[in-house]
Amino acid sequence: MKAKCRLEGRQLERRQSHFTACLLVFLGSIAIYRTVVADEGMIPMSELGKLNLIERGIELTADELFNPNAVSLVDGVCRVNGCTGSFVSNQGLIITNHHCAYGAIQKASTTEHDYLLNGFKAVGLTDEIPAPDYTVRVTEDYRDVSEDVLSAIHPQMSFLDRTRAIEKRSKELEAAAERKHSGLRAEVAEMFAGKTYVLFLYTYLKDIRLSFAPPQSVGNFGGEHDNWMWPRHTGDFSFMRAYTAPDGSSATYAAENVPYQPKRFIQVAPQGVDENDTVFLLGYPGKTARHKTASFLTYEQNVRLPMIVDLYGWLIDVMTKAGNQERAVEIQHASRIRSLANVEKRYRGQLTGLRKANIVQTRTDQESQLKAFIDSDPARKGKYGQIFSELDAAYAEVSRETRYEILLDQLRTACRAAAFGFFIYDAAVERLKLDIDREANYMDRNWELSVRQLKTSMGDYHAPTDKIMLAGILERLQREEPALQNKVLNQLIDSPAQIAERSSQWIDQTRLGELAFVESCLTKSPDELTKLDDPILNRVIDLYPTYLKMRETEKEREGRFSHLYASLIEIKQQFLETSFIPDANATLRLTSGRVRGYSPEDAVTKTPITTLTGVIEKTTGVDPFITPLEVIAKYRAKEFGPFRHPKLGDVPVAILYDTDTTGGNSGSPVFNRRGELVGVNFDRCYEATINDFAWDPGYSRSIGVDIRYVLWITGIVYEAEDLLIEMGVTKQ
Repeated sequence: MKAKCRLEGRQLERRQSHFTACLLVFLGSIAIYRTVVADEGMIPMSELGKLNLIERGIELTADELFNPNAVSLVDGVCRVNGCTGSFVSNQGLIITNHHCAYGAIQKASTTEHDYLLNGFKAVGLTDEIPAPDYTVRVTEDYRDVSEDVLSAIHPQMSFLDRTRAIEKRSKELEAAAERKHSGLRAEVAEMFAGKTYVLFLYTYLKDIRLSFAPPQSVGNFGGEHDNWMWPRHTGDFSFMRAYTAPDGSSATYAAENVPYQPKRFIQVAPQGVDENDTVFLLGYPGKTARHKTASFLTYEQNVRLPMIVDLYGWLIDVMTKAGNQERAVEIQHASRIRSLANVEKRYRGQLTGLRKANIVQTRTDQESQLKAFIDSDPARKGKYGQIFSELDAAYAEVSRETRYEILLDQLRTACRAAAFGFFIYDAAVERLKLDIDREANYMDRNWELSVRQLKTSMGDYHAPTDKIMLAGILERLQREEPALQNKVLNQLIDSPAQIAERSSQWIDQTRLGELAFVESCLTKSPDELTKLDDPILNRVIDLYPTYLKMRETEKEREGRFSHLYASLIEIKQQFLETSFIPDANATLRLTSGRVRGYSPEDAVTKTPITTLTGVIEKTTGVDPFITPLEVIAKYRAKEFGPFRHPKLGDVPVAILYDTDTTGGNSGSPVFNRRGELVGVNFDRCYEATINDFAWDPGYSRSIGVDIRYVLWITGIVYEAEDLLIEMGVTKQ
C-alpha cells in the first residue's frame, strides 16, 4: 500500500505538466492504478448510488437519474444504432448527431433530392422519411447474471467450448427474460472479461424516421480537416422520430403507426451553459481498453492500428475517386467514406499518442509492480504467476495472424457483392440449426432487421468500385504467407497479372447486386445455392470453410482472453484493495465534468466555446468550409433571436468539456446540473483519441454542439419552428 500511495502521489504531482508528460504518467498506469478523480470514469448504472453527485455538481439524486421502478432521466435517453440520442418531446422526437443519422440521410438522397447537400425538413409527420435499418433502445432495467452465466463453464473446457457455453447460456437467459417481459428486448453484456455479466432489458423500437437534418455543410462543416480537432464549428445534429403500432407495441414501418410516447423526455435548456459550468452525459460508449496489458498495447501500436490506417486510407481513396466522377456515386459511397474516415483519423491519433509518449514502456514499468506483488507470496505466485507471460504469448500469436485475417475479412466486406454473398450463404447454413445455436444475426429475434439491413445496403452497390476493391484486396493477400498456404485463396491469387481482369469478369457476371436475385437466394438451402453458378457466390462458398475456421479461432481467442483477464482483474483488486470501473461495452454509462478549455502544448491555451463568427471566419466557399447562404444572411442581419450568448454577444456553436467519453457517446445528451439538455456530444480532441486507453483531465476533452446553435439553425435559419414548439422553445 505504501508503494501504491507513493505512486499515486507522483501521479498527482505530474498532473501539472502538459500533454506528453500527462501521457507518460497516466496512459501507462490508470489501467492498473486508478487515481481518485471525481470526474473520471464511464460509470455503470449499478454504481450511481456510490457516487457523490453533489460533489460532482449534479443536483439530481441517483434515483432521479436511473430508477427501474419509477420514471427517471434515463427514460429520456436512447441508443440509436451505434450512437446515443435523447427524446426531446412526448411525441418520440429524438435529437442525435448528424453523423449518426448520416446513413438515413444518405440512403434517402438522390441527385434529384440531395438531402446530404441541401438538408431535409419534414413539413409534417407524413413527410418524415423511414430509416429501415435503424433501431432505438431505451434501458428499462438490469440485473447481475454473472453466477448464472459462469455456471455454464468448467475448468476442463477448451477455450472454444468456454466461449460457446457462455454464448449459449447468455442466449438462454435473454430468451427467458423476453418471455417474462413481453415486448422488451434482453441483452447480456460482459462487464469485466470472464468475470461479471449483466442482463439488460430494453424497450426496442423498430420504426425510426428522419425529421430534420441540416445541410452537410452545417452538419459536417470542416469535414475531415476539422474532425477530432478543436476549435470546432460543426453543427453535428439531426432530428429523428420513433414510431410504434397504434396500440403502443414495437413494430416495423407502417403508415398507420403513431409517434412513440416515451415515459420521460428531456427538457431543452435554450440558455445553454457557460465556461466552468457542470455538465454530465448519459450514453452508450463503445469499447475501451484501460484494463488491457502492455502486450495488448504493443499489438495495437505495432500491428493492428497501422494496418487499419493504411487499409482504410486506400478504401477511402478508391471510393472518393469513384464519387468524383458522378454525384450519384458520391452519394452512394458517402456513408461508408465518412464512417471509415472517422475511424482512420481516430486510429492515427491513437498511434501518435502511443508512440509520442512511449506508452508501452510506461505500462510495462507499472505492470512490474503488480508482478512483484504476485511474486511476493507463494500462493499468489502459484495462482497468478503466469498471467502476464500467457497474455504476452497470446498477443504474439494474434500479431502473427492479424494482417492475413484483416485482409481475409475485408475480402468479404470491402467487396460489397462478396458481402451480400457471404450473408446469403452463412444465413442458409445457420438457419438450418436450432435457433439458440445460430450466430446472433440469424436468430429469429434478429432476422427481420438483418434482412432489412442487407436490402438497404444493396442500394449503395456500385459494380465499378467493387472491381477495384476485390482486385486490391486479392493483391494484398498475395504478400501474406498464410494466404499462399490456403489452397482456395492460392487459386485466386496464383496469377498476379490476371487478378484485375478476373475480378472485373466476376463482378460483371455476378447477380448479387440485383435485389430480386438476392431475395430469391434467401429462400434457398446451401445445396441449392451451390447450383446457381454465380461467380462471386461460388468464390464465397469455396472460402466458407476458411471463414468458419477464422470464426472458431476468434471464439477460441475470446475464451482464452476472457479466462486470463478474469484472473488479472482478481489479482488487481487484491493489489489495489478496491474496486474499479469496468471498460466501456456499449451499455448505459454516466460521465461528468465541467465546460473547460485546455493547454495541449506549451504557450497554447484553447478556450471552451466557439461561435458563429468563427464559422464565418473559417468559410472559404471551398469544401469542407462552405457555409449555406441562409446561414450567412441570418448572421449578417444579426438575427440571433434568444440564442445569443449574453457574454460573447454571438451564437455559440460548440462547447468543450472534460468528461470521459469514447465511440458510442456520439449523440449523447450534454446535461446541465439540473438534467436539462444544453448540448449534443459528437467528438473528442485529437489528444483525447487516446481516451480508449486512459483518461486524464489535463488533455481529455469532449466536444458537443451547443443547444443554442441547434435551435438557431433549426428554428431561425431553416424555419422549422414546429420542432422548436414541440420542444417547448420559442424564438422570442
